[in-house]
Amino acid sequence: MTSGYLVRLICLCFACFFLVHTVVGALVLFVVPPALRRAQGMRARTAARFLLLLRLAPLFAALLVVTALCVPSYLWFEPRGQEEAVGIFCFAAAAMGIVQWIVAVFRASVATVRTLAFGRKCRRLGICLRIEGQRAPVLIVDGTSPLLALSGVFRPALFLSRGVFHSLPPEELQAALCHEDAHRRSRDNGKRLALLLAPELLPLGRHFAVLEREWARLCEWAADDEAAAGDPRRALALASALVRVARMGAPVQPQLAIPLTECGCGLEARVARLLCNASLGDAPAARSPWPRHVDLLFAGVLATLLLLLPGALAAIHGILERLVR
Repeated sequence: MTSGYLVRLICLCFACFFLVHTVVGALVLFVVPPALRRAQGMRARTAARFLLLLRLAPLFAALLVVTALCVPSYLWFEPRGQEEAVGIFCFAAAAMGIVQWIVAVFRASVATVRTLAFGRKCRRLGICLRIEGQRAPVLIVDGTSPLLALSGVFRPALFLSRGVFHSLPPEELQAALCHEDAHRRSRDNGKRLALLLAPELLPLGRHFAVLEREWARLCEWAADDEAAAGDPRRALALASALVRVARMGAPVQPQLAIPLTECGCGLEARVARLLCNASLGDAPAARSPWPRHVDLLFAGVLATLLLLLPGALAAIHGILERLVR
């Protein structure tokens, strides 16, 4: 199939994205078991960041190759004004890349729309209230469904049902709100949106589900640690609040909302961990996921790539010529 200059560039971009994403994604899946074992020895927030970077590595690597190598080499070396045939392999890879992005954008769009609708409904039914110790206002929502959640990405809001508000003693309520505020400070809903936008290895699969579940569990642990702040009383209060709210039931909430007792994040393990930390009086020790001097190593590799850029672009263009045919 023959095509013009711009159409070839688009095909090559999506084809390169799909191929690089597939290769790096397969490598990530290969290292997931040892990565999860390594994360067990880190502080929860550090481990969550580590697993998030690992999950987003295929997306970052593919975007980097396309924007830093594929597009510049094509624009620099490809002659304009002539049509060339696009091979079936390049066309198929490009089609897979397009489908990957359509599925990811659709998934993120649906979650965003549902979250916005959820927020509008809660604001209609609730009143804004200032609670001591909380910098952001809390919306107290009328209704029978139990609710204590941080919802939204760019301007996240804390929603609290009137039933939960009156059921929790002041110390437990304060600990629960501090837990949700820790999610807000860490921008965990924004990270959830990034995960929804990150394509899967194949368009309709769920290949990174284990990694994403472990990341969500560690985010809850990290928020628990930050809410407790090493204080045994606050850890006990948060553990009691988790049990009390869980007994009220779990309302249906959008993907970009973080409830206090999130399904699939091991409530029993969270409570046991808080009780253990309360007895010890502190959280687990931190351990860095990266070797020493990794920043200097990364800077050296980047500088080397920049020095070799002209020759690298010419080599990349040769590879693209073979790919497009």
